[in-house]
Parts: sequence; structure tokens; C-alpha cells
Amino acid sequence: MFLYSLLSVSEKTTEIIKWISVGAVILLLAVIGFIGGSNKKHDAKKLAFAGICICVSFTLAVIKFKIFASGGSITFASFVPVLVFSYCYGVADGLLVGLIHGLLNFIESPYILTPATFFLDYLLPFASVGVMGLFRRIPRKEKAVAPLVLGAVCVFFLRFAFHLLSGVIFFNAGYVEELPVLGIENAFLYSFIYQCLYVPFDAVIAIASLIALTKTGVLDRLLRQMKPKN
Repeated sequence: MFLYSLLSVSEKTTEIIKWISVGAVILLLAVIGFIGGSNKKHDAKKLAFAGICICVSFTLAVIKFKIFASGGSITFASFVPVLVFSYCYGVADGLLVGLIHGLLNFIESPYILTPATFFLDYLLPFASVGVMGLFRRIPRKEKAVAPLVLGAVCVFFLRFAFHLLSGVIFFNAGYVEELPVLGIENAFLYSFIYQCLYVPFDAVIAIASLIALTKTGVLDRLLRQMKPKN
């Protein structure tokens, strides 16, 4: 019964947060455009690429294979465009673009149970894209993949950890007791298995795509276009 009352409350909460998220997307795009506002030409270029990367990531996220009716999907490298943006422009811009990507995913398929799961399923996992910006400081030769792969692994590890924690909170709220699957009643174990069924596969597809783009020289040409001219 606890779960059903929680679902009733969550429907109203989801609708409110959905419209707040629409406004947040617009605001965050404006913030990206004004970060480091000393070079207007650079800002316009960065904002344009932010819009392109978010749009492509969102489109790729819509093309998905759902593992569970309530969530958990494998996408066609939907994180790659925003990972590339973060690698090019750094942590702060990457974090904001990741947040926008997460908010758009929520707006497209809004589903939350508590404010905690909203943060842990949509905001923090997608904002972890910003970590990719740390790896641009590692010296790399053209077509070298190591910094990109390491960055992507860290991003997906954080995403896995946030989803795992969200699952523990959700399942501890009564889901496991009311709808047991495979006889698993431990919330942590249930959540761990749940995440393992889709996040690692999504990561492998994204990393393989990054490697392919890098080895063919496409990524380095794109990065040269994205970076501002001195």
C-alpha cells in the first residue's frame, strides 16, 4: 500500500517538476552562453555547439531499447555528443550541458517517485558528463584514445553509482516487498543487478563510438572546429 500512495503523490510532483525543468533548460543554455563572457564570438560558437550536441544527444536518447517498462534503457551512444562537448570546453560547461540533457530526458519521459530519485536519476548522473572535461588536460596525440576512454569510464561509473543509490532508496521504499523479482529482497543487490542490465551496455556502445570517431580522425577534426581561434 505504501508504494501505491507514493505513486499517487509522485504523479503531481512529476508534473510540477516537468514544467520547472523546461524553464531550467532555457536558463542553463543562457548561462552556457555567458560563461567566460570576455569573447562574444567564442561565446556564440560555444552556445551553438552546445545546442547541437544537446540536440544530437537527445535525438539518440529517444532511439532506445527499453530493458524495463519503468526505466533502464540502452541507447545508441546518446552520451557521446555531450561527452565531446565537455572534453572540448571543460568541466563547468560540460556539467551544464549534461544537466540540460538530463532535464530533457526527464521532460520527454517524466517519471519520479521522490525528489531524491529525481536528483539521482536525472540531474546527477547526467551532470557527471562534466567530469570528462578534466581529461582534456592530459596531453594526447592526434587519434589517441586513452584520455577519452578514461574520461568516459569515469562518467559512466558515476552514472552507475547515482542510479544504484536511487534504486536503493526506491526499493527500500517498499517496491521489493510488494513486487519481488527472482526472489531478491535485498535493496542494494536488487538495484545493482537492475543497473548492470543496461548501464554497462550503454557505456560500451558510447566508448566504442568514441574510439571509432577518434581512430578515423573525425573527432580531432571536430575538436579543431569547436575550439576558439586565438
